[in-house]
Amino acid sequence: MIMKVSMAMCKQPLPPSPALDFPPARFGPNMLTLNPYGPKDKVVVIMGATGTGKSRLSVDIATRFRAEIINSDKIQVHQGLDIVTNKITSEESCGVPHHLLGVLPPEADLTAPNYCHMANLSIESILNRGKLPIIVGGSNSYVEALVDDEDNKFRSRYDCCFLWVDVALPVLHGFVSERVDKMVENGMVEEVRDFFDFSDSDYSRGIKKAIGVPEFDRFFRNEQFLNVKDREELLIKVVEDIKRNTFELACRQREKIERLRKVKKWSIQRVDATPVFTKRRSKTDADVAWERLVAGPSTDTVSRFLLDIASRRPFLEASTAVAAAMERELSRCLVA
Repeated sequence: MIMKVSMAMCKQPLPPSPALDFPPARFGPNMLTLNPYGPKDKVVVIMGATGTGKSRLSVDIATRFRAEIINSDKIQVHQGLDIVTNKITSEESCGVPHHLLGVLPPEADLTAPNYCHMANLSIESILNRGKLPIIVGGSNSYVEALVDDEDNKFRSRYDCCFLWVDVALPVLHGFVSERVDKMVENGMVEEVRDFFDFSDSDYSRGIKKAIGVPEFDRFFRNEQFLNVKDREELLIKVVEDIKRNTFELACRQREKIERLRKVKKWSIQRVDATPVFTKRRSKTDADVAWERLVAGPSTDTVSRFLLDIASRRPFLEASTAVAAAMERELSRCLVA
């Protein structure tokens, strides 16, 4: 069974958690005078290898806070091939607005600077509407370029909460294999066939770089010359190549996140979703485990981040009057 966010989950009462009218840095002039260092706007970044549940967690967080989501997958930013690229569906999005998802033509070549420019515009647009930006996707090099820009402008303007949804590689390997099989069942072969261009074998640009596109080249060019048995065997080989390449991508993504933690010293909160995936044969058990081990703890982490619990403690101890004023301002800006 492939885990998906269901509309039934979206319609269930959410666990108690604050819903912010706007991120703390934009609380108003009173808050600005209380923080001598100048408050920063808040941004949540959700990272993880492909297939670990990043999109699901982003929707969980977005529906518990007033938030909108910014895609950071450099392939999903293109239009088309929704099955191949595993774009979140309208049902799974639970009504949460998604930015930079399916907005570029398939042939467009997105560079890191291009992405950073569009992401910064999206962040400001979301903040100006009083919402919390949540960046989610698997293109960690683009996220790194955004956060650690040359002029340090991003970190000077925003406080970031980094969440890493992690799954043990042996468990993830099995899930990735199942997911690719499900993609084939859902029409991946037909989707790529409709997109395939016999006159173009360049897979270095745009959405054609997506895993699941170049692997089919040999199949589509030769299937008309093959008997049924050989055709089926070649298709099996293509699917196995897609599974292998997807898992290798997951390994590279995980390595990049580890590098950001250990080498660049990013403060990344790791959330272990492995037990959820080991229970995936039972949707009920998996959903319970997801809430207990992933969504619940992540919600608590984001709540503390937005309320600056750790960073405000010295101010609260230093001045009772300031502490009371801050608490009143926070209470005014929170809704039940």
